[in-house]
Amino acid sequence: MPPSDIALHPFDAQRAVALAVRTFEIESRALQAMAERQGEPFANAVQSMLQCRGRVVVTGMGKSGHVGRKIAATLASTGTPAFFLHPGEASHGDLGMVQAGDVVVAISNSGESDELAAILPSMRRLGITLIAITGKAQSTLATHADVVLSSAVDQEACPLNLAPTASTTAQMAMGDALAVALLDARGFHEADFARSHPGGSLGRKLLMHVHDLMRSGDTVPRVGPEASLNELLREMTGKGLGFTAVVSADGKPIGIFTDGDLRRLIERGTDLRGLRATDVMYALPRQVRANALAVDAAQVMEQHRITSVLVVDDAGLLVGALNTNDLMRAKVI
Repeated sequence: MPPSDIALHPFDAQRAVALAVRTFEIESRALQAMAERQGEPFANAVQSMLQCRGRVVVTGMGKSGHVGRKIAATLASTGTPAFFLHPGEASHGDLGMVQAGDVVVAISNSGESDELAAILPSMRRLGITLIAITGKAQSTLATHADVVLSSAVDQEACPLNLAPTASTTAQMAMGDALAVALLDARGFHEADFARSHPGGSLGRKLLMHVHDLMRSGDTVPRVGPEASLNELLREMTGKGLGFTAVVSADGKPIGIFTDGDLRRLIERGTDLRGLRATDVMYALPRQVRANALAVDAAQVMEQHRITSVLVVDDAGLLVGALNTNDLMRAKVI
């Protein structure tokens, strides 16, 4: 029915909120019921996907297809090679994407989707393992499947009990449960996740190291311990980082002097004439290793409320400097 033909009623804010609450309650009950009936079939599904010699192919029609796309993306990003196959396109050549040894996860609440039913015999002849996520245990899809995962719900959240709502939530949750169980069984860790998300914030945090961002070489302000205050200030101003490191003869940092330290000296009325770097530096400056994660350096700065940190190599020699601006430009913070 076109929107212009629908009888409009005055908006009732309380009813809208009540329907939202009802939706959440219906869907949460559906998920709880699904949780209580999990057992051997779920374990069999996970084992089949772990032992898959090819890829996991997720398929579904309509709203189930939209859910399937998300499930395939979640699997792929958590260590299980997967892609989505549209069942309608499969009948017109895309079935060639499926190979012997693949595991197919077919999603249909009714289990009677015409498009899925049309390709089930062909897929079975390919020698795949078929996992069904369906709300009907006696459906066509279920009878063809090696493993049946029930996503049945007592009712949809839709007031008409027609629009897929609770049923698609159940399907989505089942897919998430499979992905979580698989990543755990594979020993999938944060670093693995980051490698499949190099453009995301987590990827930047887990893959970017201090040496990727630090200032190095002549851009790092440094003076010897006997440098005059004038020499120290020229180095700090010339390098534009708001500080300079004080370095021993063997190249190890023994102190740091910042523009904040200078301001405090002036506020106290300190006689600046004749002062050397060792007289004004803050001894034992905060340091990070060059091979440390950038996010760890950010944590050091945050923990100690500083805006810069010195970078050293495994021998403790000064090799760089890093400040919050460098981390912000790289979107680590």
